[in-house]
Amino acid sequence: MKRVAGLQYDVLDELLGFALKRAQLAMAGAFGQATRGADITPPRLTALVIVGANPGISQTALGEALGIARSGAMLLTDWAQARGFVERRNHPGDGRAWGLHLTRSGDQFVQKTKRRVLEHDMKTSSCLTPGERRELMRLLEKLASPISQEEVA
Repeated sequence: MKRVAGLQYDVLDELLGFALKRAQLAMAGAFGQATRGADITPPRLTALVIVGANPGISQTALGEALGIARSGAMLLTDWAQARGFVERRNHPGDGRAWGLHLTRSGDQFVQKTKRRVLEHDMKTSSCLTPGERRELMRLLEKLASPISQEEVA
């Protein structure tokens, strides 16, 4: 969604959600360029990064971190396991639970993809100074925090 010269946007120019959506589309385009040809989506990469940063994480905890149902986390795990990126191991504290771990090829894929996505992300946001980028990240986190969502309700 880009601005078209000569069009009036009325209340849309005052809506934070509209501005966020336009920015999200630009950043999604950067993600698409970085991952062109790879069988990966933002939710899939997010899941792999979280598993890599938290070896042994349960599917339940992964679902909570992603804000999705346990069944959705299972589908993501099945996708990653079918590609050899993740393996399920018995959870040491609970014999009924599985801990998720990146495989060697999963770790290599994640490291390579993170580098490419970060490079494109930085390029797309290069109109911001480092301080502006940090401030935007802080403000977006504030908007996304559960406390601010509870205050709205």
